[in-house]
Amino acid sequence: MWDIYKKGFKAYLQLEKSLSENSVEAYVHDFDKFAQFLCINDPQIIPGDIKLFHLENFLKWIGELGMTPSSQSRIISGLRNFYKYCLQEQIARTDPTALLETPKLAKHLPDILTFAEIEAISNAIDVSTPEGARNKAIIETLYSCGLRVSELVNLRLSCLYLDVGYIRIIGKGDKERLVPIGSSAIKYINIYRENIRVHLTVIPGNEDFLFLNRRGRKLSRVMIFIVIKEAAKLAGVSKNISPHTFRHSFATHLVEGGADLRAIQEMLGHESITTTEIYTHLDREYLRDTLQQFHPAYK
Repeated sequence: MWDIYKKGFKAYLQLEKSLSENSVEAYVHDFDKFAQFLCINDPQIIPGDIKLFHLENFLKWIGELGMTPSSQSRIISGLRNFYKYCLQEQIARTDPTALLETPKLAKHLPDILTFAEIEAISNAIDVSTPEGARNKAIIETLYSCGLRVSELVNLRLSCLYLDVGYIRIIGKGDKERLVPIGSSAIKYINIYRENIRVHLTVIPGNEDFLFLNRRGRKLSRVMIFIVIKEAAKLAGVSKNISPHTFRHSFATHLVEGGADLRAIQEMLGHESITTTEIYTHLDREYLRDTLQQFHPAYK
């Protein structure tokens, strides 16, 4: 019986929602779990008879099977789409998913580097080579400004206001923001510009990008990952790091130093303050670790 609804739901996802084949298959696969649960517990039930408690029992069942909260959330999304289809086709008159609560997802706190580790990574780079001078400027800029990797590779010469200590960043959704840049990053950008970049033959269309490869093209995101991994290895830093680690470290160090969260939000280019608030959790972990290490009552 539920196979009929599955076929109709699949057609709805393909034609009405215009979802990709992978998304359609994922929703249908999750739908099969729901149908399996109903066939075990109430074989004669139809979509119009489903109540909130049926859905809650289903979530309890998949939770007991070991399904993670993120997978449960995905299944709930699929059920909500299924009931949109049911209402549209008048298979059901009410939507039992309307009051269904999505499981709370745990916020995974990102790995961060200490300031000493960042210094070790930066100092491990051989600045006597053209690529080394460039890579030093890249790492100093990443940490000094808390940039996303996409913002770094797209950083333009015309967006540098180094004389006044700012750079202009074009972030997500083409939103612009001015970000302060530290003296160390300014120093190494200027060394790279004046001693290395000026000697490159730049491919047309790449003239305004700050960081270029040896062939005169802007760097790829992948290249930034490689630069950072190699520098970390040279420095003996064994943490699994990426360009984003420098962004997380930038924000965390600011919070630990007592910076205003709104100012950090502005510098990171977060649309919502709640995104920035993850760093207050990091700070609390730092405070707790400090207490456990140094407070006599915790020893």
